[in-house]
Amino acid sequence: MDPLGLFVFAAALALAAASPGPSVIALVARTLAHGREGAVPLVAGIILGDMVWLTAAALGLAALAATLGSLFVLVRLAAALYLVFLAWKLWTAPAHAIAATAPKPGGSPAGLFLTGLGMTLGNPKAMAFYLALLPTIIDLNHLTTFAFLEMCAIIVLVLTLVFGLYVGLAQRARGMVASQRAIRLINRACGTAMAGAAVMVAAK
Repeated sequence: MDPLGLFVFAAALALAAASPGPSVIALVARTLAHGREGAVPLVAGIILGDMVWLTAAALGLAALAATLGSLFVLVRLAAALYLVFLAWKLWTAPAHAIAATAPKPGGSPAGLFLTGLGMTLGNPKAMAFYLALLPTIIDLNHLTTFAFLEMCAIIVLVLTLVFGLYVGLAQRARGMVASQRAIRLINRACGTAMAGAAVMVAAK
């Protein structure tokens, strides 16, 4: 794949990922409440979901996926329900000061990974992004394995950098807060944001 095509793909993906949406809201809210632990499986699930949509678009399956609306509605609703569960955990979490003795983050790594995956697979905008973008930068009838791997590498690199930046900023903001009252307010604000992300996911 030519360098210009790779650059256009990377730039478009970075802009799409940086736009505040359910994935960004969920990631930032969780980091503010619990720190960066647990962010990796959530981001990994999002990345895998993007790679699935890339593969579907490259193989011409995106149109088929669009016809399986009911299946992806179930995937999306499952991710939304898990976000509601995490929101409830945040609202009911004790207001411990941020320290080494703080409680472990809510949500298992597997659950967070599947939530990230479900949010992406259940997002029609992700499907539309790859279905619309790929034909403009590459001839899908002559897509080589190497070009496909190049795009997969770009997805991993770009999404890791963009979401890593969000996590880093949220972690720094979290580190400035020490009082239990502030922690309680953050937990509840993040719980509300997480519930909002769940509504956004469910309503897509």
